[in-house]
Amino acid sequence: MDKISELPDELILTVLSSLPAKDVVSTMVLSKRWKFLWMFVPKLECDYNDRRLCRFVNSLMLLHEAPVLECLRFNVSQKTGAILNIGALKRGLREVIIETDDSPSLTKTLVLLPRPCFGTTLAALRLSNVVLVDVYSSPLSFPSLKILSLGSVIYPCGEFVNRILSGCPVLQDLEVQRCEHDNVMIFVVRVPSLESLWLLTSPDKAKDDAHGFVVEAPSLKILNILDYSSGFCTIDKKMHKIVSANLDVDYSCTKKLLGRMASVQQLYLCLSTSMEAYHEGRKYSQLVWLELCTCQIEWFNLLMRLLKDSPKLRFLKLEQYHQDRTVRVMPCWSEPSYVPECLTSSLETFEWVGYDGREEEKQVARFILGNSHRLKTATFYHEATVPEEKLIELSMLRRSSSICELACKESYGQIPRYR
Repeated sequence: MDKISELPDELILTVLSSLPAKDVVSTMVLSKRWKFLWMFVPKLECDYNDRRLCRFVNSLMLLHEAPVLECLRFNVSQKTGAILNIGALKRGLREVIIETDDSPSLTKTLVLLPRPCFGTTLAALRLSNVVLVDVYSSPLSFPSLKILSLGSVIYPCGEFVNRILSGCPVLQDLEVQRCEHDNVMIFVVRVPSLESLWLLTSPDKAKDDAHGFVVEAPSLKILNILDYSSGFCTIDKKMHKIVSANLDVDYSCTKKLLGRMASVQQLYLCLSTSMEAYHEGRKYSQLVWLELCTCQIEWFNLLMRLLKDSPKLRFLKLEQYHQDRTVRVMPCWSEPSYVPECLTSSLETFEWVGYDGREEEKQVARFILGNSHRLKTATFYHEATVPEEKLIELSMLRRSSSICELACKESYGQIPRYR
């Protein structure tokens, strides 16, 4: 221990930052030098599962003396029924993470957000499986907050969501996962500074077309939506800066949603109502990367519409991603009377994951390979059960591009698109 005590305070504090908070505090009995050293640790991680430890943590917050606390992390068991007042830290708090296990429980962790005068330095706030408590009459204010993650959070009411977001003038990244009984009918996101938005609805949330999202974020660059709740997402204004969008939704109509992102460059789509995707005449003049899920019966029609309206497309991927939602009855392929501009002038890479070699799929492959003049690579991933003769037929299809390399590869499972 004497050798460790000879180390500089900065190095000792770095080592202590990797230990649980209760172990950090216990070092105060080692010697006079260590008695107050723990109070200046820049990172604290608190694991507790009973009320006694909860009281310990809240007392710890009052005693901590570091001018800057880079990260404060709580790992909480739901059976604790804890009340965490993160406003108890009055200085230099940069990041707060509160995670409660998601096992079924009648009690949940209650979280009191920092009072307006104490949240000035907070840059990141991540909450998971907690209940937010409204105890302040004054507006919430997080003038430095850039990252906000709200995972399966229960709110006092929908207006409380607006109070949080309106108090974040420089917010850049927002992640929202809605859960059953979150006390919010329509989750409104109006943040002028927002650049990245992730919207997800938990599988346990009941299907209800009255629940949904409303988004007004003119600075948005990245949009991800995963929602099978039969709800909706409305974009109030066009998003002229958006470059990437991932839409995996079970909405009855997505015309307006897609219509707000004409400037998108990378797009992933899985729509339950492919024929209602968008009206004719829409152009995606900047779209260069397209991934389309083939689990819905009308994906042929959606594919042709997207190819027609994406003149600069360079990468195309078809993927039968949702195995549990796959419709085995394939629609009849009717070869269009036109050839999309992107096939003749820009498409360079084509991938098909989950290719089965059925006649309708072969017709789609023939159309794309036979009309893509600039295609460099075409890769088909298939299951081991696909007959070899189907793959031989595929390899014999005519290719319009003389430099196109065609490969058939056996697939070994899929990597989830979403966390």
